[in-house]
Amino acid sequence: MMSGLSLSHRPTFRKNYLHPSLELGFLEMKYPESPQHPRQRYRLTAEGRRMKALLGEQSS
Repeated sequence: MMSGLSLSHRPTFRKNYLHPSLELGFLEMKYPESPQHPRQRYRLTAEGRRMKALLGEQSS
């Protein structure tokens, strides 16, 4: 995700992008019970997919 946004500073990415997206319900953790899991991944929720589609329509 960081490379897609052209970001390289991990703490800034987590504070400004990842945590707000999780709090707003746009992303969910693959292993929510273990945030430090070595194979932790994130995926779009239904709300995140809806927002992505909405934003995609606006950029056209």
